Amino acid sequence: MKMTVDELAKVKAEIADLQEREKELRNSLIEFGPGKYEGTEHHVTVSEVERKTLNMKAVRRKLTRQFITANTNSTTSMTVKLFGREAA
Repeated sequence: MKMTVDELAKVKAEIADLQEREKELRNSLIEFGPGKYEGTEHHVTVSEVERKTLNMKAVRRKLTRQFITANTNSTTSMTVKLFGREAA
């Protein structure tokens, strides 16, 4: 079990590093602006898109608690939270 926990911590750290590198690469491509860019083995399309979001705080102020409760879905899932060990 200890090896599994420690390996999970290592993998999560590697993922965090990879996500940071992905962010850097994406930002670099975005600087070129919209278009299609070719690599040796892959290509990428950079597009400007409009995304609309719903201000849930404002929605909750307008809707009744009863309406929100009646239209709220509940699901059950398992979670795994990883914590570092404290030094002895």
